[in-house]
Amino acid sequence: MRLWLREDERRPDPAPARADARKALAVGTIAWAVGLVVLVLAGEAVDSAGLGWLVPACWVGIVLGVAGLIVVQVHRARTARDQASSG
Repeated sequence: MRLWLREDERRPDPAPARADARKALAVGTIAWAVGLVVLVLAGEAVDSAGLGWLVPACWVGIVLGVAGLIVVQVHRARTARDQASSG
């Protein structure tokens, strides 16, 4: 294996992989929601362990996840609209 290739030996960059960010955001948001439910059900034990700050952290995770889902959906809609209008 060589660390440097001459310009004529190089291959073109591959096309970017298509990824669906909605799935990752949905799974993360659901995980925060499950964590919130667990923490609320274990309420007294969580507070006595000094981990009460996890409840607002779960809320923040849920809010950011929902916001991320909205942003991704708006971006996908704009991209689809732009592709439909251009060709």
